[in-house]
Amino acid sequence: MSKVFKRVVGLACAGVMGWLLSACSPVRMLNGLTPTRSFEKTSDIAYGSDPRQTLDVYRSKDPAPGAPVVVFFYGGSWNSGSRADYLFVGEALASRGITTVIADYRLYPQVRYPEFLVDGAQAVGWTYRHVAEYGGNPQRLYVMGHSAGAYNAAMLALDPQWLQAVGMSPDNLRGWIGLAGPYDFLPIKDEAVRPVFFYPDSPPESQPINHVSRGAPPALLMAAETDTLVNPTRNTGGLASALREAGVPVDEFYFSRTSHVTLVAALSRPLRWLAPVLDHVSGFVNH
Repeated sequence: MSKVFKRVVGLACAGVMGWLLSACSPVRMLNGLTPTRSFEKTSDIAYGSDPRQTLDVYRSKDPAPGAPVVVFFYGGSWNSGSRADYLFVGEALASRGITTVIADYRLYPQVRYPEFLVDGAQAVGWTYRHVAEYGGNPQRLYVMGHSAGAYNAAMLALDPQWLQAVGMSPDNLRGWIGLAGPYDFLPIKDEAVRPVFFYPDSPPESQPINHVSRGAPPALLMAAETDTLVNPTRNTGGLASALREAGVPVDEFYFSRTSHVTLVAALSRPLRWLAPVLDHVSGFVNH
């Protein structure tokens, strides 16, 4: 089979899966195909007083001592999403021995920027203080996110004020992982996102790329080559270049068979053939 034919077949399959994942209840389909016997899950842990300030913890049923820890933030344009939709992410990371925290956070219109970053920092603070109770090592702590969640992870890793508010600093992070994140998106084109960031008066300090510094934690950045929602060249490529110029270690990968949505879906068992997203995350966290 020629390389060209393989690529055409791969793109066709990715297109079909993208259509399926844009149909009714896509995450229900993925979660329904996710095995549940490989991990232990502790649900509905409050890290704040608001009903949205709640998280779940996933861990391997056979954890190694002092397991690495990832706090994962989902996307949804800061106006939608639920941690219950990301069981497949918890299972994927737990299957590689990573204790995983998946946190809800307040969304628009309940809040605007920067309140969801306040929530993210509080979730990380809870994790740092309590994850040892679940077999995780707080000295091996990472933040990770997809799309808007990758933005949240980036801001927590790059702008010290958010973690400082919970008695921490980016120095407490061993690194951070961004999947298809918007890191440099002013002026805002997406009408659904504009009110979240006070368009047209969106503050420049809301952009992760404006907080790059030499002391930032190492980064793993991944994107789909043909992402039509978040420009991968400007956002992933631009941030990776800025980090390197500041002397920050960064790994950068682009995949041809994924879209903006299927990039995170590639963590699920049925779709891991799309891209080695889980392998890269596991290698970064377990090195």
